[in-house]
Amino acid sequence: MNLKRKGTYMKIKWVTLAILSTIVNVLSGCESLAVLDPKGPQAQTQANVIWLSIAIMAVIVIVVCAILVFVLTKYRDSKLPKDYEPPYIEGNHVVETIIVGVPILIVIFFSVVSVISNNKVEATPEGYKGQDPLVIYASSSDWKWHFSYPENDIETVNYLYIPTNRPLEFKLYSFGPITSFWIPQLGGQKYAMSNMVTTLHLAADESGEMMGRNANFSGKGFAENMFHVEAMSQDKFDEWVKEVKETAKPITEVRFNELLKPGHEGQLTFTGTHLNFSPAPEGENAGHHHGSSDSNANSKGEHMEHDHKSSNSKEKSVHNHE
Repeated sequence: MNLKRKGTYMKIKWVTLAILSTIVNVLSGCESLAVLDPKGPQAQTQANVIWLSIAIMAVIVIVVCAILVFVLTKYRDSKLPKDYEPPYIEGNHVVETIIVGVPILIVIFFSVVSVISNNKVEATPEGYKGQDPLVIYASSSDWKWHFSYPENDIETVNYLYIPTNRPLEFKLYSFGPITSFWIPQLGGQKYAMSNMVTTLHLAADESGEMMGRNANFSGKGFAENMFHVEAMSQDKFDEWVKEVKETAKPITEVRFNELLKPGHEGQLTFTGTHLNFSPAPEGENAGHHHGSSDSNANSKGEHMEHDHKSSNSKEKSVHNHE
């Protein structure tokens, strides 16, 4: 009996040491997670939900472990007579109610939290309602990201400049397989698909550099399908737009078709947008438009068409950032 009890004790000891060692190594060897370092209201909402989930799960684990230790200590075999035989029990209504009811309550709670948080992140960010959003068409190809700014009549490849303290409305679609647009510090991922447009509402509260990427496997070049993001003040953003218009050359249909071919590119900058000759799959196909219900009307096809007509009368110059 003593050998058996000693063996059980050693197993518990080594399992505990292994768990503690793993926790220490993970916490000391990793950098801060991007999703837990939000730079915008949408990401902050999601980070709050993550922390809430971690806290509730930690409480559950601690309570269960405490009950386990209590049961092992109070009802261990050494405290009972050698001829003890446990009584036959049909069931315990209190225990059955707890083990069934608590999980149901947890599921209901998280369902409510999910619905509330999803409604928040799908709508215009809190504090930005009523403001005119900056509409950016973000389209993907193998294995690049193309960012079109109809309002500013410029286009970039593999990098994204955005102003802070202004709502952003991304129109997502793909020229190839399904991809997933994701900037962890600004918000959750959303799919970009061919022949339809999905809408993603974001905003940046702080200036700084961030990383964005395709979060959906889309072929052998998927691992490098990332893009640089930089948030800056509206004044600096306007200066950047002015510089692009003075130094960059226009994107042409021939050049754009070259970019659509599978492969990797550096950071490229153009005046004009490919929407002039290769419009997004909306307009006549607006029935395929997916997104939140409060999308600003001036970001629809007619707004895009107006910007395109005005852009045709301008002369532009190629400014490539490799």
